[in-house]
Amino acid sequence: MPHDHAHGAHSHSHDHQHHHDYGHSHTHGPGHNHDHPDHMHSHMHAVDDAAELQVLTDQFIDGFVAAKDKMSYLRIAGVPLEIDAPGGGPKMKLVDVTLTTEWQVGTASPSFGSRELSYMPYPGEMVTERTNMGLIYVSLETKQVTDLRSFIQNHPASGKDYV
Repeated sequence: MPHDHAHGAHSHSHDHQHHHDYGHSHTHGPGHNHDHPDHMHSHMHAVDDAAELQVLTDQFIDGFVAAKDKMSYLRIAGVPLEIDAPGGGPKMKLVDVTLTTEWQVGTASPSFGSRELSYMPYPGEMVTERTNMGLIYVSLETKQVTDLRSFIQNHPASGKDYV
C-alpha cells in the first residue's frame, strides 16, 4: 500500500516491500505496521523495555536520594523490610542500601561458531553512565543483595511485567 512522506512544501508516495523470516512478503501500510495488531514493524520491544526499566530505576534512585525520610520512601515504594531467606530459616532484614555508578564502555555478545565473545568497545561519546541501587538483606546465616532493577521487574506496583 502506498503512503505519503511530506518533505517541506512537497510530498511523494512510494511502496515499501519487506521480507521477514516468518514466511511472507508484503507491503506495509502507513507507519510500516503489520495488519497483525500484536506485531509492530519496529521489533524494538526488548530495547524499549530496557530503556523504560532504566528510567524507572533512575527516578526511584533520584527520589530516594532526595527523600528526607529514607525509610518512609522505601515503605511507600513497597520495598520489604523483611524477606524470606532463600533456603528457609529466619527472615532476612533490610539493613543497607547501596548506590553504585557504572559506566558501560562496550558490549560483548556470543560469536557465531566460537566460544570467544564478540567485543565492541564504545567510542568516548557512546559511553553511558548508570546508577544502580542494591538492597542488602541479612540474617544470622546469610546476606543477600537485591538489585533494584530486579526488584522493579518483579514488583507488582511497577505496572508492567518486564520478564
